[in-house]
Amino acid sequence: MTTTPRTPARRSPRALLVAFLAALASILAAVTLTAPPASARTQAPTATLTEVTNFGTNPSNLQMYLYVPASVTTRPAVVVAVHYCTGSGPAMYNGTEYASLADRYGFIVVYPSVTRASKCFDVASPQALRRGGGSDPVGIRSMVDWVTRTYNADTSRIFAVGISSGAMMTNVLLGNYPDVFAAGAAFAGVPFGCFATTNGSEWNSACANGTVTRTPQAWGDLVRGSYPGYTGSRPRMQLWHGTEDAVLRYPNFGEEIKQWTNVHGVSQTPAATDTPQSGWTRTRYGGTGDRAPVEAISLQGAGHDVYAWGMGERALTFFGLNSSGPAPGPQPGACKVTATTSPWSTGLTASVTITNTGTTAINGWKLGFTLPAGQTITGGWGATYTPASGAVTATNAAYNGSLAPNASVSIGYQANHTGNSAAPGGFTLNGAACTTG
Repeated sequence: MTTTPRTPARRSPRALLVAFLAALASILAAVTLTAPPASARTQAPTATLTEVTNFGTNPSNLQMYLYVPASVTTRPAVVVAVHYCTGSGPAMYNGTEYASLADRYGFIVVYPSVTRASKCFDVASPQALRRGGGSDPVGIRSMVDWVTRTYNADTSRIFAVGISSGAMMTNVLLGNYPDVFAAGAAFAGVPFGCFATTNGSEWNSACANGTVTRTPQAWGDLVRGSYPGYTGSRPRMQLWHGTEDAVLRYPNFGEEIKQWTNVHGVSQTPAATDTPQSGWTRTRYGGTGDRAPVEAISLQGAGHDVYAWGMGERALTFFGLNSSGPAPGPQPGACKVTATTSPWSTGLTASVTITNTGTTAINGWKLGFTLPAGQTITGGWGATYTPASGAVTATNAAYNGSLAPNASVSIGYQANHTGNSAAPGGFTLNGAACTTG
């Protein structure tokens, strides 16, 4: 496998980018991102790829390519398929199976296409890392809005999938627009904000080399900071990475897991681990089924060319698009949580009741939830709360760690707020999503 040349520290950002593109282009030309032979396709597309112009606000002059199957479903889902560096929308159409899958399942595929010389998506500028800030994410959001208006698409079933630069953009889209995307699948990417630069460069060597590490809270804060004040549900994330990736190195995989488990307020300890096929290790966080909040697949010995024909079907399973009915959120566990707040001008008290709705006793519990932006816990009872803001984990006290079936425990906390005094909107108990009421 071609590896990234070692770059002297004195090279300019432009020289780094050229070296990166040369290495990546050789990989992509040789392996899986070119169109496979007809025999490899499970089904040839029955419609044609078309370009859409004048689709809305487009500050970075992206092109929009669209695939609408001959038999599109009523209120179809939308998959945004985001290409790799040196690629294009048509190359992504030809080199992946999403058009054939759209024929089978009736969804619509959007293929954004970069026009800047590098053919890489902007995942580095301050504009790209802020909701509505400008650059490529705004143009892609406009594409989604155009499709939902034109085809009466189901706004609860909008998904993003990307490879390399497109995987990085998938992280950015889910961070900037959690109210637009239901889930994403990132093949060989990096966490939201990892590639950030302030000098106009598209390339961040420290991130690419896997040397940027942060705490889960810090990674999660980068995502939350993209859309301050947002308290709604967050998109589910599926992550893929090869252990021998020489372009965007493997430590980025672990940093992505830190980030998205923190964003969802679930444990970094997997709720389930299995081996879907030889050399693969799949871990699921916050749930054990196909639609857990976070799913991560590590491919032993694989390089940057991690995407292979057939993986698109696995992404659709995570999205819930290759089965009947819309994709549900995380499946609730055997728990129910009710939460209310009593606010005053700059503070509040919250009362939380946890009920074990299962048939077996719980011995030791951790309740995960995300505080609305601007809230900071100043004290609590019935549990230990860490950290004081963002994605919080409440750990049982010594006297209330056992919950028999149908038993409940009440806890609470006091917090400061800057205007939003709402209760958290979702909870997990020992990593499993709870019903609320």
